[in-house]
Formats: sequence, structure tokens, C-alpha cells
Amino acid sequence: MEFKKLSNNIEIPVIGLGTWTIGGGDVADTTYDSEDISAIKNAIKLGITNIDTAEAYAQGHTEELVGRAIGGFDRKNLFITSKVSSEHLSYEELIVSAKGSLGRLNTNYIDLYLIHAPNPDIPIQETMKAMDFLVEQKLVKCIGVSNFAVEQIKEAQKYTKNKIVANQIEYNLLVRNEGRVTNDMESKIIPYCQENNILVIAWRPLAKGELAKPGFKILDELAKKYNKAQSQIAINWLISKKGIVTITKSTKVEHLRENLGAIGWKLKQEDIDRLNNEFIS
Repeated sequence: MEFKKLSNNIEIPVIGLGTWTIGGGDVADTTYDSEDISAIKNAIKLGITNIDTAEAYAQGHTEELVGRAIGGFDRKNLFITSKVSSEHLSYEELIVSAKGSLGRLNTNYIDLYLIHAPNPDIPIQETMKAMDFLVEQKLVKCIGVSNFAVEQIKEAQKYTKNKIVANQIEYNLLVRNEGRVTNDMESKIIPYCQENNILVIAWRPLAKGELAKPGFKILDELAKKYNKAQSQIAINWLISKKGIVTITKSTKVEHLRENLGAIGWKLKQEDIDRLNNEFIS
């Protein structure tokens, strides 16, 4: 696995396992628990030790499955990210949420704890005070945000003693400046994060599988040139950029292996430039 450093010098693997829909979507579904636990274990065994989850996923059931899956592994070799829901950003509720996540994950600490989305109805200074408390109590190692615009990051940073080390946003070859939740990713958010040593964690790197199949001329050409899959080109393009890592959702071993094939080599700058400038959906 390859790593990048957060601003506090903690290393994060460049490819992580996203867990949205594992254990259910908006509600819990225990139908495939044993298969889901095995999928998470398989990912870790393959070297994907960066696991991303959230209290909102399957009403907390996803965190429970992650907790059960990581039980047999050395915790210090894992990087666990979880997220507090936007409706739980008041001081007391955020702390309760974090402790709930810790219990479901069956761990003493969370490596990176993110605000899942901004909530203009709850004062951000209250939220960040609670995040500071979690760091002080060593319940979380790092704090960050998710789906935040530049001004929202700046406002949040004003009210915390700790560095906001990451912003998790939708970003891929097909979603560059207009996403489902954020806009101006390439024009504003990513440049600001790069200038201020804030790691960008790109979610949905393969655009729900659209970038993992033939059909885009440049992607197909580069897949042939490098003897790689289209998905590997798309992921390598992301992680070739300064201060960007990604999380991919897959429960199939063959897809996990394919995603890992995006590391250990690098696109040439001329091909990165082509993807930057010529990729047309």
C-alpha cells in the first residue's frame, strides 16, 4: 500500500474501503451480515487497512459490522474513519455520537473523525468545541470535515484549537466541479485544501462504476497503453494529485484486487494532463 501524510504526520493509505450500503442503506439490514463481515476482512487481508464509515450508514449497523470485522486484526495497523451526522452537531450530541461510534466499532479511538455535512442551524463553534474535547480525551486522533465548501472550512477552523486535516468530497473524472453535495471542487475546494495542507478524500472515485468499464475514449486508450483496467487509470489519476486519497466501495475480492492495481505505478505527466484537459463524459 502507498501512503500520504496528514498535516500531523499521521499516515493514511491512499486507497480506503468505503462502507456505504454495507449492512443496509438508510436503515439497517442484517440479511448479509456474515458476507459483509467477510468482505471487510478480505479487504484488510489484501492490504486495504483504511476503512471509512459513518454513524448514519444503516443506522449505525455498518459501524457494528466494521467493529466485528476488525476484531482479529492489530488495531494499530488500521486507519478507521467515521463521521458524525449533521443533525448531531451540538456539543453534547456530538460527544454522544462519537462515543456511540466507538462502542459500535469496538475500539478505544477513531483515527479520523469527520463532520459528515455542515448544518447552518447549529453554531459551528459549538461543534468544534466538541471536536476539540474528543481530541483532548484521546477518543479521536484527527478531526476533519466532509462535503464542506471553502468558506465553511475557514469558519470551522476559526473555532478549533486542532488542525482540520481532511475534507471528504465527491470527486472523480466525471464529477469535477458540480457534484451532488458540493460544487467548485477543482476550481476552489481542492486548490484551497492543497494550499492549506488539508487532505482531500475523494468519494465515489469510479462514479458508481461508470469509470470502471469501456466507453470513454481517452480512458480506453490509456488502459491499453499501460495495460491496466479503466478503473485503475481513473484511481491512479486521483491519487497522482497532491494531497488526494480515495475510498472505493466494493465487497467482491476481484474488485478489491483490481482497485489495488491502481497503486505501485504512476501515470506519466503528459497523460495526467490529457485526463485533466481532454476527458469528456
